[in-house]
Amino acid sequence: QVQLVESGGGLVQAGGSLRLSCAASGRTLSSYAMGWFRQAPGKEREFVAARYWSGGSTYYADSVKDRFTIFRDNAKNTVYLQMNSLKPEDTAVYYCAATRWGLSMKKYEYDYWGQGTQVTVSS
Repeated sequence: QVQLVESGGGLVQAGGSLRLSCAASGRTLSSYAMGWFRQAPGKEREFVAARYWSGGSTYYADSVKDRFTIFRDNAKNTVYLQMNSLKPEDTAVYYCAATRWGLSMKKYEYDYWGQGTQVTVSS
């Protein structure tokens, strides 16, 4: 089992930055891929970013490319989502997820999920 706990959400003005954290525990994640997803009210949960825990390729949704960065700290067993130049349309609950099935943008391919953290961007 893998446990994921997100933190770092909050209220920020448009143009500002936030860094979300996802602390992982339960087993070694070196063979997993990690993803961030978000869900706005009344909308489907959508892909934001993903990378292998061990490094290598990263995927980003077009809507966040060049603004968001996914990275990890092995020593802290934590994956991060650095969000810059935030826009009101980035407002959502952000979820961290882990999958054994390879780097993916598809939410149904992820096995483990955190509880989510709210990000609100005011205009």
